[in-house]
Amino acid sequence: MKRIAVIGLGTMGPGMAQRLAQGGLVVTAFDTDGAQIEKAKAMLPLITGVLDRLGITPKPGGALHFTTSLADAVKDADLVIENVPEKIEIKADVYRALEGLIASKTLVVSDTSGIPISKLQEHLSHPERFCGMHWSNPPHIIPMIEVISGAKTAPETAKAIVTLIEELGLLPVVVNKDVPGFVENRILYALLREAVDLVEEGVIAPEALDTCVSWGIGYKLSVIGPMALLDVAGLDIYHSVAGFLNQELSTRGDIAPFVTKRVAEKRLGLKTGGGVYAYTPERIKELGAERARKLVAVRRALEEKDRT
Repeated sequence: MKRIAVIGLGTMGPGMAQRLAQGGLVVTAFDTDGAQIEKAKAMLPLITGVLDRLGITPKPGGALHFTTSLADAVKDADLVIENVPEKIEIKADVYRALEGLIASKTLVVSDTSGIPISKLQEHLSHPERFCGMHWSNPPHIIPMIEVISGAKTAPETAKAIVTLIEELGLLPVVVNKDVPGFVENRILYALLREAVDLVEEGVIAPEALDTCVSWGIGYKLSVIGPMALLDVAGLDIYHSVAGFLNQELSTRGDIAPFVTKRVAEKRLGLKTGGGVYAYTPERIKELGAERARKLVAVRRALEEKDRT
């Protein structure tokens, strides 16, 4: 693959596009909103600075272009990465618009966070050339990418995406079954459900919970994965504790009032200046730089561990 189209910039698009370009690919990023394109361009110095600190030097031939023309974005593309909002109808509109614009050999993937790939395939005339390629945020720092086949995905399609990810020096993770949320987000949302429940029930304050998780299981899980942790702790210990604790864990199927109340009040997090916590514009900028620096340091440490 040489030419990639990224459709939809949003939160993930700029990081994905720049990481692909730095891997020696010619990338055209599309968005209907010119302001979103300008915002993405403004983010590039920060993104490239992070990639430089990670030692990811640009490969020859890479380039990143922006356009508000879908036809221009996908012209001669070997791969189209759909990265529009998480609504099937919006994604379906994009797939219909691609018909007649892309070549018969062009592969299409979705960066959906969890909509089953088989459902999305229903809106493509060539579902065999479609699969999931789920990046993790921030995509230019976190190297893991989930690859998910739908019911009609051709094996060679998923294999081509795995090969691309490997050629970029990233980590493909093949998900064997097309389940909602795939794997990363199923684990994440199980954790978040319990975290919100504990805070809402007054068991712990949000700040204390963040400290507990980050310096407790978060610290351990960055080095030892959950399945390996079972062996480290001992399956007998898990069997004993799970025997009584599983009955106490949150199993709610709705969304906790702690969240729905804030959403109704438009307290959505960083994007609105407040959610669980309150943020000034200055603090939002500081947090972005702080988190990027820490993620770079953690990744370097983990990569060093793998080399020893």
